[in-house]
Amino acid sequence: MSERIVLFGGTFDPVHLGHITVAQVSADKIGASKVVLIPARRSPHKKQKPVAADNHRIAMLKLAIAGKNLFQISLVELNRAEPSYTVDTIDHLARQFGSDCRFYWLIGIDMLEDLYRWHKINELFYKCTICLMYRGGYDRPDFNSLSQKLDDSNIEKLKTNMIETPLINISSTQIRQGISKNQDICQHLHPDVLDYIKRHRLYAATD
Repeated sequence: MSERIVLFGGTFDPVHLGHITVAQVSADKIGASKVVLIPARRSPHKKQKPVAADNHRIAMLKLAIAGKNLFQISLVELNRAEPSYTVDTIDHLARQFGSDCRFYWLIGIDMLEDLYRWHKINELFYKCTICLMYRGGYDRPDFNSLSQKLDDSNIEKLKTNMIETPLINISSTQIRQGISKNQDICQHLHPDVLDYIKRHRLYAATD
């Protein structure tokens, strides 16, 4: 049986407990033996770069997964020149882990609308299973807007590979805003990650 590996990309700016929780739940449902967190320098679809420098985001990820043997980090996208595309990341990881592995790329429901814009999207569907995460308590996503943008077979794959994850109402943007306003956000962060943010004065309001 092929090894199943979950791939979870993002800026992780900062990584919060929600990231780790949904990745863990998804891996359990998929039956994966690894979760590879892939920090991005910047999404090809976004103009804004992460607020924290790469070395800080890597350090926070390491703290967030310390002692969690399921998790590891790949720096493939940080080490690659821009633009960095998911399909190229899959090719790199296939060489690293072996082409017989089965890759499951996690995306949030907020990415669904622009999924058809991803570089070589049809090739990506062939090389990995794209798993759409949606929050428990919310309606399942509407795929009608993609009917003229993605192949019907790929839309069916998305419908088949949806993963319901716990309802976690927090985002990295909200955490950064909370830190800049001196709000209490400790319940959303691993204690060591919060300590790191405080020690390095990340996301603090500037004069």
